[in-house]
Amino acid sequence: MVSFNQNIRRMIKLPRVIIRYGFDEFFKQGDLERFLPKKIRREYSEKIEEINSYTVYERIRMALEELGPVYVKFGQMLSNRKDILPEEMIVELQKLQDNVEVEKVDINWKLSLELGIDVNDYFSEIEENPMASASIGQVFKAKLKTGEKVVIKVQRENIRPVVEADLGIMKNLAKTLERYYDDLKKMNISEIVESFEKMLNEELSLNNELNNILRFANNFKDDKRIHVPVVYKELSNDRILTMEMIEGFKITDTENIIKIGKEPKKVARTGLDLYLTQFLKHGFFHADPHPGNIWVRKGRIVWLDLGMMGRLSNKDRGAIRKAIFALAQHDVFEMKAAVLSLGVPQERIDHARLYQDIDALIAQYGDLDFRSLKMGILSRQIMNVLRSHHIAIAPGISMFCRGVMTIEGVMRLVCPEVSFVEILARSMELSFAKGFNWREEAGKAKREGYILLRKSLQLPEQISDILKMTLSGQTKVNLELTGADEPLARLNKMINKLIIALLCAALLIASSTICTTDMKPQLGGIPVLGILGYLIAFILSIRLIWNIHKGV
Repeated sequence: MVSFNQNIRRMIKLPRVIIRYGFDEFFKQGDLERFLPKKIRREYSEKIEEINSYTVYERIRMALEELGPVYVKFGQMLSNRKDILPEEMIVELQKLQDNVEVEKVDINWKLSLELGIDVNDYFSEIEENPMASASIGQVFKAKLKTGEKVVIKVQRENIRPVVEADLGIMKNLAKTLERYYDDLKKMNISEIVESFEKMLNEELSLNNELNNILRFANNFKDDKRIHVPVVYKELSNDRILTMEMIEGFKITDTENIIKIGKEPKKVARTGLDLYLTQFLKHGFFHADPHPGNIWVRKGRIVWLDLGMMGRLSNKDRGAIRKAIFALAQHDVFEMKAAVLSLGVPQERIDHARLYQDIDALIAQYGDLDFRSLKMGILSRQIMNVLRSHHIAIAPGISMFCRGVMTIEGVMRLVCPEVSFVEILARSMELSFAKGFNWREEAGKAKREGYILLRKSLQLPEQISDILKMTLSGQTKVNLELTGADEPLARLNKMINKLIIALLCAALLIASSTICTTDMKPQLGGIPVLGILGYLIAFILSIRLIWNIHKGV
C-alpha cells in the first residue's frame, strides 16, 4: 500500500520538476497555474536562460529522468508511439536510460525470506554484488549444487509503493489535462497511462516473466535454431526469478560468429525469420530486441529479458499481412483498408485525403525491391499517416513497429545486405521466380485468382467508402438517368459479368491447387483435371472480354 507521506512527497516533486524545466507556460495556457507553488516559480525565473538553451524535447527527457524510474519507463513506452508523437520527440525519448544506483542486498537472507528455503541446500555459491542493476530489479550470479550456473533476478525493495504512488499521480494528472486540453483528449492520454500501468504491473511481476519464458519456449520447442533459457520454478516467485545463465556473446559480435563456423548473413537471416515467426505466427513477440537481449550460444540464437512481450491479435496480424500484400500489388484500396484496420479513428475520417496520402506512400515504391526496402522506414511512414489522420493504434501495434525497426537495425549490423521485408515477402509468397516452371506458374495463377476474388469481395467496402466521401461532401457524384429500364438492364449485365469473373477466379484457384498435386491421370506431368479447369476458365475469360469489347 502507498503511504500518505509517500504520496505527498511524490506530489510535491512533480510541480517542482515541471517548473524547473520551463513547462509552467504549458499550465498557464490551460489555466492550471494555480496548482504550481509561487516559491518554486521564483526559483525557476532565475534559471530561465539556462533552461531555454535546451530544446523542448530535451527538457521533456531531462524532466522524466529527474522524476524517477516510473516516469523514465513511461517515456520509454511513449518512444514507441509514432502514431501520436512527432519524430523529434521520439528520437529524444529513445535516449532515456535507467540511471539507478546499486542497491545493497543481503542476497542469502533475501532468498531465505522470499522462498522459505535454506540457501545452502540449493546453491553452492552466490556472488554478493549484482552483475547488473536496473530500476525494477538487480541480477546476481550463482551456482546450483547440481553444477548449473544461474542468474537470480531480485526485485528492488519497496519499489511497488513508489510505482503505485507515481501511477496514481499520473492517472489524476492525465484526467485533469484532458479536461483543459482538447488535443490531449483526442490523444486519449488517460488510456495511454492505463496501458502503461498494465505494462508496468506485468514487468513488476517476475511470475509474469517466468510464464512468458515458458510460453516462448513452448512456441519454439521444435525449432533447433533457438535456445530458450531454463527457468527454475521452485527457486522463483513474484519477486525472485532464477534462470539459466547464458554463456555466449551478443549477436552483433561478428568475429565470434565466424570463429564458431557460422556465416553472419545466415545468422542475421535466421534472427529476422525467428522474429517474423514470433509476431506473424504466434502473435507473441519480444518487445525490446536490442543487441544486449539477443545472444548466440553454441550456434543457436537466445532471446533474453522476456519481461515485456508484445501481443498481436489475429486481426492485427491480418492487417499487417494485408498492408505488405497491398504494397507488393500497389493496391491503394487494400492498403487503405489495412491502415484503418490497424487503429481506431479519433475523429471523422477524411477518406479522400487518406486515399491520397496512401497513394503517395505506395507511389514511393513503384519499383519494389524487397532486398533494399527497409521495414522500419515503411512502419514509420504508416505511423505518420495514422498520426496525421488522428487514428490511434493498440499498444501491441506500436510495440511491433518499434520492435521491427530495432531488430532490422540490429541484423543489418550483423550483415548490411540482409532484408526483413524480403524474408517477410518470401514467407507470404510475394517473391516470384523469373524462370518458367509449371508448378510455380500454377501457384502464380492461384495467387492472381485469389487477388481477383479478394478485389471482387472488396467492392461493397469500396462502394461504402465512396458513399461516405459523398455524404460528407468530400466528393460529388453526377447521375444521369435516361430511362427506368435501361439502367436496370445495364445493372443486370454488370452482375452477370461479375458472376463470370468470380467463376473464372474460382476455376483458376481450384485448377492451380490441383496442378500442384500428383493427381492422376496426367498429361505431360500435369493433372488432366487441372488442365480442363484452365481450359474452361480460358473460354469463359475470352467470352467475358469479347462481351466487354462489344459492349454487350
